Amino acid sequence: MIQLKNVTLRRSAKVLLDAASVTLNPGEKVGLVGRNGAGKSTLFALFNGTLHEDGGDFSMPKQWRLAQVSQNMPETEESATDFVLGGDTRLAELRAALNAAELAEDGMAMAHAHVDLADAGEHDAVPRAQALILGLGFRSAELNQAVNSFSGGWRMRLQLARALMCPSDLLILDEPTNHLDLDALVWLEAWLKRYSGTMIVISHDREFLDAVTDVTLHIEHAKLNRYGGNYSAFETLRSQQLELQQASFSKQQDKIAHLQKFIDRFKAKASKAKQAQSRVKALERMEKIAPVLADADFTFEFKEPQNLPNPMLAISDANLGYTIDGDEKIIVRQVNKSVLAGQRIGILGANGQGKSTLVKTIARSIKALSGELTEGKGLNIGYFAQQELDVLHPADNPLEHMIRLVKELGTIQGQSSREQDLRNFLGTFNFTGDMVKQSVGSMSGGEKARLVLAMIVWQRPNLLLLDEPTNHLDLATREALSMALNEFEGTVMLVSHDRALLRAVCDDFWLVGRGEIKPFDGDLDDYQRYLLEESKRLREEAKANDVAAPIQQMSALVEVIAKPIVPPQNRSSEQKKGDALLRQQKSALTKPLKKSIEKADAQLLLLHAEKTALEEKLTQALAPADIAETGKQLKLANHALEALEAQWLAWSEELEKLMQES
Repeated sequence: MIQLKNVTLRRSAKVLLDAASVTLNPGEKVGLVGRNGAGKSTLFALFNGTLHEDGGDFSMPKQWRLAQVSQNMPETEESATDFVLGGDTRLAELRAALNAAELAEDGMAMAHAHVDLADAGEHDAVPRAQALILGLGFRSAELNQAVNSFSGGWRMRLQLARALMCPSDLLILDEPTNHLDLDALVWLEAWLKRYSGTMIVISHDREFLDAVTDVTLHIEHAKLNRYGGNYSAFETLRSQQLELQQASFSKQQDKIAHLQKFIDRFKAKASKAKQAQSRVKALERMEKIAPVLADADFTFEFKEPQNLPNPMLAISDANLGYTIDGDEKIIVRQVNKSVLAGQRIGILGANGQGKSTLVKTIARSIKALSGELTEGKGLNIGYFAQQELDVLHPADNPLEHMIRLVKELGTIQGQSSREQDLRNFLGTFNFTGDMVKQSVGSMSGGEKARLVLAMIVWQRPNLLLLDEPTNHLDLATREALSMALNEFEGTVMLVSHDRALLRAVCDDFWLVGRGEIKPFDGDLDDYQRYLLEESKRLREEAKANDVAAPIQQMSALVEVIAKPIVPPQNRSSEQKKGDALLRQQKSALTKPLKKSIEKADAQLLLLHAEKTALEEKLTQALAPADIAETGKQLKLANHALEALEAQWLAWSEELEKLMQES
């Protein structure tokens, strides 16, 4: 297990952990959360040995093998397959041993090396490496391309695949979803659920954390707080703790005020001096409860657009794609779509199918190869591109960026161009004090993303085109973006792998795939199942055409997530009405059961957290009476868990039966 006992960690003069203690057990999947700058990455540096504790004791089994994603951009002419294969350090060692034995012509050593290689999975190492590469969104034609031929984001995906290839007892992942789109994210979740070792992950994607973690470790006020359960369970438990702490604090303040009033009133009276003195001592002995100091939430808003043309734009008979050396490469054909005022559109589709092509065409970054794009009068686009951070000027500061924006666009109604007003505006995005003069190149990815958002908000757009806007945003800023988008009166078109943001913001979905754009009749859970069906289709095509086996293996790995369903097809209005009636009937039967199961899920999380806390308490030095009481409470918790789990199972079986019957 991993143990921290009264550990102190510093970065320069800043104390990030102060006498922090926690125990992480083998096989646990841990989500490490906390505000930016709280010390998450510093704690990772302790785990991987690049940093040592400044105080206290840190221990981890010496025999544990560690795997992590290198933050260095790989620069090599190795093929993608060979690069990922190199992540299996055990195989590399055994191959070196075999080469040495062959050079020495040592028959016994060669025999041992061959046996060890077989045990280490030499026979299927290449297919395993290629399954990882394909699962993370690469095409089969790219398996043998040089690593240097890929862009930065794709090379970081290869670094992730290389880390997953490494046999390990401890896997630490720092924002592994940043460079992934939704289909690769779904695949990664499935892979991590099957990982048998201990995993610690930093992520700002709440649905990802909910899917892959069963313990949450929260860094706050230089302390480590362990919670049983995923991120949603942590939020529930922490809010309950804060409410209890605030209630206890208020109660204690009333008691302190009562004692102090008695002391002030009677300390000068000889007849009451002894009682007053006893109350002074009572105040001194009282263990003070700290007030709840809530971190200030970050919020912002989009101002009301100056006008709302309707439709915002219309696309007619358009072929979308690129022109390379005079040759047209069509990605999406015969697009006929309209975007209306106030719509909230989520753009779905597997990697490389044309999502960014569509967004770039609407944003005027590239032109349609044919057809027409008709813009509504007064259309004002606010565009957040995946590479938007790269177009910022590293040597310039936020204020200089805003001044340049004012010069390029001129004065916008309702927006002041005075320097002090621009400073005040940047302050609403947490660029306060000297930060407005700090060079962008020295800022974090999250700070750069906030600057881009500020520049978009200042333009007062009526159409927002957002292509993966959350890659560098923490949970608080993602929540602020979600709230701002929901209050925005214009139109939103969103490409994102953040399912919580898509669920919160989007009312309609467009599916980009197989060279066309069509409405997606379903929610994100339906889309996840659609991805599984697509993987099945690819596997069957690969089998029929005798394409390389890794596609089949990748698809088989993806299928563990859920049973595939047929993607929505075009149906007649009568069929749709019949389907809707069936759904209503099924909902009437299953809704009460689903609510009961959801309530039981929440109660089970709380009971598991209580059980974990009691078990941890019993590992400490306690008085005999406390041991007996804690044991009694643990027994009651176990009985409650058994009863509730039995009820949950009965409800689940009944629900499954109803779903099959209907």
